[in-house]
Amino acid sequence: MAVLKLYEYPDEVLRQKCEKVGKVDDELRRFLDDMLETMYVDKGCGLAAPQVGVTKRIIVLDDNPSDEDKSARRPMFLVNPEIIWRSDEMVLFNEGCLSLPEQRAEVERHEKVRVHYIDYNGNEQEILADDLLAIILQHEIDHLDGVLYIDHLSRLKRTRLLNKLSKYREDKERGKKKD
Repeated sequence: MAVLKLYEYPDEVLRQKCEKVGKVDDELRRFLDDMLETMYVDKGCGLAAPQVGVTKRIIVLDDNPSDEDKSARRPMFLVNPEIIWRSDEMVLFNEGCLSLPEQRAEVERHEKVRVHYIDYNGNEQEILADDLLAIILQHEIDHLDGVLYIDHLSRLKRTRLLNKLSKYREDKERGKKKD
């Protein structure tokens, strides 16, 4: 497996609507494995293909991405995922994103979702998700439509978060120059 390059905001690949995948084959499975490895290395719980520069409808996730107990992990591979039902009930969750490092914000999402997708072996599946899994699915499927979690924030909150991201990057760059 390989660790892939992670694209960060404001890279334009993050704003592109992704294309459906035609078939699941060995090449796609290698890519799915690389995406999962990248997600774990970067300490995420979800990763969408555009975050690694590929505009295909593919996500990987793990709602229990334990570093200490790798046997407790629950990786999922979803090709062409589509939300086919959303609950009326909403929840707030403090979200982050590997493409907006070290930033978090409260986002309102549907409490439950039902998702249709193709799995790692090319089989059609459906899952009814709630709690963290429902949040991750909505967040990652948004990526496939060029939507970032910051798009769910008010203009003021988004501006504050992006200013904090800019400062974080400046501080990080200063730290590199000292080395």
